[in-house]
Amino acid sequence: MATADDVKARLAQVSAPDGRPVTEAGVLSEVLVSDGKVYLSLTVDAAEARAWEPVRAAVERTVRGTPGVTSALVALTAERKAGLPPIASHTPAAARAPAAGGHSHAGHSHAGHSHAQPPADPQKETPGLPGVGAIIAVASGKGGVGKSTLAANLALGLAASGLKVGLLDADIYGPSVPRLMGLKGRPEVNGRMITPMQAFGLKVMSIGFLVEEETPMIWRGPMVMSAISQMLKEVNWAPLDILVVDMPPGTGDAQLTMAQQVPLAGAVIVSTPQDLALIDARRGVAMFQKVNVPVLGVVENMSYFMCPHCGTRSDVFGHGGARHEAQRLGVPFLGEVPLQMSIRETSDAGLPVVATRPDSAEAGIYRAIANSVREALAGRRSAARPAPRIVMEG
Repeated sequence: MATADDVKARLAQVSAPDGRPVTEAGVLSEVLVSDGKVYLSLTVDAAEARAWEPVRAAVERTVRGTPGVTSALVALTAERKAGLPPIASHTPAAARAPAAGGHSHAGHSHAGHSHAQPPADPQKETPGLPGVGAIIAVASGKGGVGKSTLAANLALGLAASGLKVGLLDADIYGPSVPRLMGLKGRPEVNGRMITPMQAFGLKVMSIGFLVEEETPMIWRGPMVMSAISQMLKEVNWAPLDILVVDMPPGTGDAQLTMAQQVPLAGAVIVSTPQDLALIDARRGVAMFQKVNVPVLGVVENMSYFMCPHCGTRSDVFGHGGARHEAQRLGVPFLGEVPLQMSIRETSDAGLPVVATRPDSAEAGIYRAIANSVREALAGRRSAARPAPRIVMEG
């Protein structure tokens, strides 16, 4: 199996624009190698990005040709030096892209400025994903609200209604879908295309399949964007009616990349009831609205706790906050999911409740949310944004 030193030795054969070996040009990031998968980035001045793009392509070809390497992801990070004016408008969109995402300005006061717009990518010219009817994002303004559990059970709820569904774990920094779905091992790679794993009737892809569970994902923004792009466009998703995407928390590079890479049919925002979580959920709704992604609705997770012993209900985090916030923002409220032992137990065991306890009250709640999402998608058919095509079996 290839090592980082093996990769660097091969990269010494690739020349930078000034003729130096790329390994001596001071632009190479740490080389991450995991089970034959290689990840690295080149950080250059934005004014030189056009000259470096052929080098990036050569680096990727060289890494892929290294014995023991099965795939490679090479990102070009272009940064504007302090004190320099913004990149001229005639600079290619591909060169401007990393400068917009590299510092993660999204979600802060700079979000309305031109340098914080969604990064451009030549692949955006291909609308959507071939053979995929609709793509929906499951997002949250902050972590720890149960977003991934909701995404997995939402996907299973949609599949239970007869749809062909995929689940993409785009939470690069904390991929949890492999554990939630009880999946281990590596997906098959055929040329540049990856065959997604399968569980409970879903097609599933996660960066967690490519790195060890304990490996910290210390990636710059452009590497995150490249990884998400690869998992969207270099995975054999088709045919699918709906692809559910579990987004990382927050309002940064990943969300902007998704909004720009593919025409999202909508977003589902997950929040807990307390005020601190709702503040971040509010930002999530605003972010998707700013990039013209319909907000299909808000889910209140961990809405209440019902004691399994005495049957007493406790509003641990308060109750009804997400419903009130959805009404205030003028977006649909999709439902309440309780803080329930069975949901936690099945999720930890890789046996999601909708698939393994379909007759339970908890599974019924998730299926009801899935039906509401489906109805919301159908309600978008008459909107200006192209509506997803939902194909029913039978």
